[in-house]
Amino acid sequence: MTPVIEARGLTKAFGATRALAGVDLEADRGRVLALLGPNGAGKTTIVRVLATLLTPDAGQARICGYDVVTDAVQVRQLLALTGQYASVDDELTGAENLIMIARLLGFGRPEAKARTWQLLERFDLADAAKRAVKTYSGGMRRRLDLAASLLGNPEVLFLDEPTTGLDPRARLQMWDTVRGVVAAGTTVLLTTQYLDEADELADHVAVIDHGEVVASGTPAELKARTGTQTLAVRAADRGLTPLVAAAVAEIAGVQPEIHDETGLVMATVGDPAMAAAVVRRLDDDGITAAELTLRLPSLDEVFLTLTGHRAEDDAAGTTEGRAA
Repeated sequence: MTPVIEARGLTKAFGATRALAGVDLEADRGRVLALLGPNGAGKTTIVRVLATLLTPDAGQARICGYDVVTDAVQVRQLLALTGQYASVDDELTGAENLIMIARLLGFGRPEAKARTWQLLERFDLADAAKRAVKTYSGGMRRRLDLAASLLGNPEVLFLDEPTTGLDPRARLQMWDTVRGVVAAGTTVLLTTQYLDEADELADHVAVIDHGEVVASGTPAELKARTGTQTLAVRAADRGLTPLVAAAVAEIAGVQPEIHDETGLVMATVGDPAMAAAVVRRLDDDGITAAELTLRLPSLDEVFLTLTGHRAEDDAAGTTEGRAA
């Protein structure tokens, strides 16, 4: 099966600074491919190349089999792009915004209205449809922006950091909206610097750093690559936390992290059998564990292992920030 999104060896430089250094990507139909990396890593540059807004210096990219350079007109008919900030008109109502965009896309007036109300209902905006967009919350504006992107029934949707600036509740609503879009068959390319966002939404993750794909795979595969897991133990009696920490330190051979407010003792372990050893040790010492878990590392820990810095680190003054 031909991938919906395919890129091979993409390079792009702005002056003397290399923004992309041979990027390879692939995504199948109805899947979410997440580009995970800090500001300035090259994520937005990749999106702009795939969306025909930038021409790569070398390499090739295809959307649904069409080359983004030589078949740019066909590619643009297949995709939609939602950037980091809502692009709707503040003075118009939500319904007016969508009807206007639908008309620009070539829909007749009755069809434009019908499509508008379908999407307003789908994104839980029908009650606010006749209000000016300037009265909308941030989350409502982002949902309206996404609805506008879907008016033309795109095969591919590019979401460039779609939850930037949203509060936690609005982020969760946006995630549910994206899941619904994917369930309907749209392929999504998501750029994000939020580890939990990639973990929640992505079928496949490409870790981007300094214009290169430093690792790729499912979230679970990337977590497994670190070869470590995290042991978390909490004593039923908080007063015994120091004894728990001492036991974990002795068995794991590392100094555990102690969360004073919760009594949770956490340590990175390379051998899952250490969890059983801790259980036996606590039992020998007469300590009852209220919580004892062994989990895979978070994507944040994976990113730190792969790149030497965390994904939220802001690469201030990078080329991507100036060029995007």
